[in-house]
Amino acid sequence: MKSKFIVLVSLLCYYASSAQLTISPGAQLSIFSDTKLTLHNSDLINNGNFLVATTAPISFTGDASSFIGGDQVVRFVNLEINKTNNQSVSLQRIISVGSGVFLTSGFLNLNGFDLDLETTGHLDGEREDSRIIGANGGNVVFSVSLNSPTNSNPANLGVFITTGQDLGNVIIKRGHQSQANSGAGATILRFYDILPTNNTNLNATIRLKYFDEELNGLNENSLGLLENLSPNVWTNLGFTSRDAAANFVEKTGIGNFGRFTLSAPDIALPVHFISFNARCEHSNVIIEWKTGQEHNSSQFFVQRSEDGIRWTTIGNLPASGNSNIEKSYSFTDNNPTQKGYYRIAEQDIDGKMQYTGVNQSSCNATNALNVWPNPVHDMVNIKINSSNKSEALINLFDSKGSLVKVQKTNLLQGVNQLAVDMKSLPGGVYSISISWNNGQVKKAVQVVKN
Repeated sequence: MKSKFIVLVSLLCYYASSAQLTISPGAQLSIFSDTKLTLHNSDLINNGNFLVATTAPISFTGDASSFIGGDQVVRFVNLEINKTNNQSVSLQRIISVGSGVFLTSGFLNLNGFDLDLETTGHLDGEREDSRIIGANGGNVVFSVSLNSPTNSNPANLGVFITTGQDLGNVIIKRGHQSQANSGAGATILRFYDILPTNNTNLNATIRLKYFDEELNGLNENSLGLLENLSPNVWTNLGFTSRDAAANFVEKTGIGNFGRFTLSAPDIALPVHFISFNARCEHSNVIIEWKTGQEHNSSQFFVQRSEDGIRWTTIGNLPASGNSNIEKSYSFTDNNPTQKGYYRIAEQDIDGKMQYTGVNQSSCNATNALNVWPNPVHDMVNIKINSSNKSEALINLFDSKGSLVKVQKTNLLQGVNQLAVDMKSLPGGVYSISISWNNGQVKKAVQVVKN
């Protein structure tokens, strides 16, 4: 009877033009045998118990975007993304997949949350027009044991590892945000954290793959490997070989692993952005940004997206050209979308482009808090949507309740993104307590430090 019930739900969801499959608190939805659940233009919200005991993929189809959310665990055996018209499935919670994520068509948007492939999952079918994206943060996470790997590509994540050493258990994370590359400009929209148990004298070779859509305006014929040594400080490792047609950069002789990405380090940073904010004001969105220095800057383009993939320029402002003092800019979007993503594109006098990170207006979610990744390795990101300008106080407590870190920052009205460095702290469970708006808003969240 349970199997028949699931088939019925599948058919109902398939024919719905805009629907939600919601599992209520206390309810259980079980999928057995070879039953296939297809959600056509529908969301999956689990507030109860979602039990998948079939190898048939849970498939998200249709020509409209959907999301996966709820406050309870969502685990798939196999997950298929089959969205037409460049639509996506966005995460609104962490999910795990024990076998395969099949990118048949469309995008899987991490949206600040992790996709955990556990120890047996993998990605299948990624390509330029159907892949994992994550302009708003989030990681694809995989754990594997590697003993003297040769050209190993764990979980098909696009990083190939070769070394004569036994690495032990290795945690690999792949994200899709441009990294803060001190002194060299932007990076591609892909980075990797490679965290092995044995991490000394590796003499390793790694090859990083990428898609053209992840180049972030960089010339792929100038790409080299960058390694993160401390927050926002990168070392240019260069390259041993690279192939723009095959979309990879390879480097030999790497002594230890950490965070890696690709950039064109010989390109000087034309503009140093020190803040970028999008806030709601009545029915409009105010986009504000500040620069600390500008060199040969020509103009700024304000760009908006409904999905974080396709961008439209909605306005432009002249830049300062050359400046070593703080400059402030503001633009008003008089016709915002309900959930608009925003970024600033800077063009210098030579026509080269540089991009900020991405902010979301989130007009209906004032005083909201989002923390990722969790578990965290070195930096935990915090996004606060504040209803007012105020000072935020961040207290970090260990599992014994001892205060181990205090951080203060000034918030602008709207969406603010900041980071807390946890690299020097031992592994364990921590509580992050945050207060703002003169102490009127207080929130706390637990994170696990690996």
